[in-house]
Amino acid sequence: MAISAMSRRAALSSLGGLAVLSIGAVWCARARTVVRFRDVRVDVWPLRASAGDQTADWVEEDLSTDLAQVLAPYIAPTERNGATLLARIDNVDLGGASGGRGPASSVDSIEGVLIVSGSRDGFAAQTPLRAIASYQPNAADQPLFEEAYHRRVAALVEAFAGWAPRQLGI
Repeated sequence: MAISAMSRRAALSSLGGLAVLSIGAVWCARARTVVRFRDVRVDVWPLRASAGDQTADWVEEDLSTDLAQVLAPYIAPTERNGATLLARIDNVDLGGASGGRGPASSVDSIEGVLIVSGSRDGFAAQTPLRAIASYQPNAADQPLFEEAYHRRVAALVEAFAGWAPRQLGI
């Protein structure tokens, strides 16, 4: 009888261990399932209406480059089951100089939505994203206003792209 009791315990322990291994394997498989993007696009039409063509062009060009860099491990153009990421930029706000002591500074912001769609499993999601960047003016900004403005927009775009993977959960 002692042998059969040990056998039952051993069998139950083995089954329990097998169940834990199976659950662990499923969890690991899900953790490794990462969205692959077939295409990454930038939509600046809402921004073009409010901020003008020059700003929209800068955002479109810079954001396309920055998203390609930060999402490089997740981009697979030949992946048939891959999703499409559309980054729609709705607003860019270049804040005014703040009052107070010390050098004037401002907080700029960019707002948009990350839209993931088109994967084979029908997954579709919209994730709002707002990023901020500080701007510290200097004397060279006065005569080179356009370059300074472009640097501010580029800093915002870089911040937006930097937050994209976290907001997408990857």
